[in-house]
Amino acid sequence: MSGDDTQPAAIATASGNDKGADNPSKEKTPSQQRTDINAAYAVKVKSEYVLSERPSCLAPPAEPPKAAEWSNNNNNDDRNNGNNNNKRSKKNRGQNKKRPRDSKISFGDKACLAIVRGEPCPFLNSDKGCRYNHDLKEMLANRPVDISEGEGGAEWLKDQCPFWKMKGYCDFGIMCRLGSSHVNMSTGQNLCRTIDESGKETVGLPSTAKEEVVAEGTDDAAPVKKPEPISVLGHQSKIKNVLSKDTQIKLRKNKYPFECKRHFEMNKGGKDSKEQKQQPSDKPSPTVIEVGATTTTNEPALLAKERKLIDFRNKVYIAPLTTVGNLPFRRIMKHYGADITCGEMALSDQLLAGKPSEWALLKRHPCEDVFGVQIAAGHADQYTRVAELLTNEESMEIDFVDLNLGCPIDLVCEKGAGASLMMRDRKLRGSLEGMLKVLDCPVTIKMRTGWNEKEPIAHQLVPKIQSWGIDGIGAFMIHGRSRLQRYSRLANWDYVTKVASSQSPDLQQIPLIGNGDIFSYTDYEEHVLKHVDDGEEDGGGNKNNLLPTAMLGRGALIKPWLPTEIKERRHWDISASERLDMLKDFVKFGLEHWGSDQQGVNHTRRFLLEWVSFLHRYVPVGLLEVIPQQMNHRPPNNMCGRSDLETMMMSKNCADWIKISEMLLGPTPEGFLFEPKHKANSYQKS
Repeated sequence: MSGDDTQPAAIATASGNDKGADNPSKEKTPSQQRTDINAAYAVKVKSEYVLSERPSCLAPPAEPPKAAEWSNNNNNDDRNNGNNNNKRSKKNRGQNKKRPRDSKISFGDKACLAIVRGEPCPFLNSDKGCRYNHDLKEMLANRPVDISEGEGGAEWLKDQCPFWKMKGYCDFGIMCRLGSSHVNMSTGQNLCRTIDESGKETVGLPSTAKEEVVAEGTDDAAPVKKPEPISVLGHQSKIKNVLSKDTQIKLRKNKYPFECKRHFEMNKGGKDSKEQKQQPSDKPSPTVIEVGATTTTNEPALLAKERKLIDFRNKVYIAPLTTVGNLPFRRIMKHYGADITCGEMALSDQLLAGKPSEWALLKRHPCEDVFGVQIAAGHADQYTRVAELLTNEESMEIDFVDLNLGCPIDLVCEKGAGASLMMRDRKLRGSLEGMLKVLDCPVTIKMRTGWNEKEPIAHQLVPKIQSWGIDGIGAFMIHGRSRLQRYSRLANWDYVTKVASSQSPDLQQIPLIGNGDIFSYTDYEEHVLKHVDDGEEDGGGNKNNLLPTAMLGRGALIKPWLPTEIKERRHWDISASERLDMLKDFVKFGLEHWGSDQQGVNHTRRFLLEWVSFLHRYVPVGLLEVIPQQMNHRPPNNMCGRSDLETMMMSKNCADWIKISEMLLGPTPEGFLFEPKHKANSYQKS
């Protein structure tokens, strides 16, 4: 049963026949109409799982925290703040702008990493000195117990420091919240484990000094060289797409040698053109990539390479998901059978400024065998410059680059990026031409149906892009909602099919992937496979280019095992214990990615809670009266599961989500508060 089949019937029930049945002479009040609509869109759950009152195992609903009570309200994320120079303050939609934040950890509470490695601090005798703590004994005396120990500790994490287990050395040393396995609790010194050719394990201090170390399994105290934490033991050593320090410094200082000019530097009568005319004739003029120009320009400095196209057919593709689509989450999705993954949306201006937090969105785990990055920009030169960076950096391994033409966030659209770029043909064409002159991988274009639901433009934009004849476009990806719709109402798959048949049959065909409301394997078959006609032409001679690809967004957030359901064509009644094991894997991946110190634990907890704010919307198959659950259907109030854990996982209350995080990461810090970044109508603040 598809979402398209259920909505008209639900509306008819809520607004038509029932109204006259109760009282033909009197119309229902708006409140009664809302109640009927809510009932029509409620998940049909077996009666024994719906109680008359709130289940006793859940936390009581809490009042929303006041802004004044939050320890740190300032939002330092440029996505939320931006440079707001407008005199009239404008409310940005789609995100909670004043969410509680973790208090910053002072430099004095962090150990100097040189001291952690057993080396002298190179900044100790400098003019500015070192801001970090060098007294290991003082830090040891004030060190809190590991998150796996003490009252309410997460015992399953005991001796589970990810770096010590994988590499034999933890970069965080005494700061590690699982450090009891690798910290000398008498001195606070960090230990290092090595294994020689004979397989004998040696544990000692990470220093190059020659001191006596007793190897495990021997009785003699033989003088040997202490083990050294070599580069392979470094933090995130396996992660790909890490920006080099040298490039980051050049970007911050605005000294990176871009070939592409900025749009405001391309005035033909400007300073640059005069300088080029004054160059000696015996020296070749520097190659300049100009974007958005109508005349033929010089060849790019980077030689064109043969592009390896991506075959999206019969694949499960995890769409870019802001905030929650992080690297640990994508590892979970790979475990459940996802074929293609893509990083979170990255803003070009932040990438070009060398911001580490933005470049972190491009990181790739080795398990992601087909991986893309999504970029949002408002100008062609920004796209082209980012493409130069991705091509020039040796560490970058990217299979495709996705242009974001679908982001509905006000702050992004106000910069001319996201969904607003759909209406700027010249900028879009210049972006595609500039990027594909430089990149050696294909470019995909993700867009919405248009700006508003009543005037869709995707069916006009797709053939227009096709007519430009730009080589290297791998696929269109159409989300079946408009920008103003955001995520309300059902995705319009009839219109997606119309767009798939809109290309000219006389030009090279570009594959198209549909997206929206796939929440079960039956949804995939109804929305996608039903409309795929193996390349047959419609009545007008146009070819249907819709691919049999399952592109998952919110469905993957709520049901991460959805790729398995689609591939095995079944509704998986996954147990609460299996889901808890999945969250444990996420925590392990999170500590490995963000770090095992207090800051890393805080990040892992926040991103875990953001994910749980979606996960709680899932209703187990065994509780359903009608299978499957639909994306737009909400669970009834006072619903219970087959166990206390399953009941807690379905709770709409943030307090219960925090209890789940404490099961996995130990007690929260004093005064901890959480509010989801992405607003929904189905949660209570805590």
